[in-house]
Amino acid sequence: MQTYNRDVKNRLSRIEGQVRGVIKMVDEEKDCRDVVTQLSAIRSAVDRSIGLIVAQNLEACIRDAHESGQNADDAIAEAVNMIVKSR
Repeated sequence: MQTYNRDVKNRLSRIEGQVRGVIKMVDEEKDCRDVVTQLSAIRSAVDRSIGLIVAQNLEACIRDAHESGQNADDAIAEAVNMIVKSR
């Protein structure tokens, strides 16, 4: 079972607010450098959120693999692949 704590939800809500802010900047025809700077900040926040979600759920995946007699290395490899693909 996947778990998402309050920190993850808060991060996603913050990202949502940042996106709304960028849309407002575009509507107001703000300087493209400022828009790109904000989009870069959003991308960084999304990347950090992905890492947090994978890290928080990796422990549970390893525990589940161990309890079911599966190799935990597969769960670790899958987590690493998710992080790499997100970039």
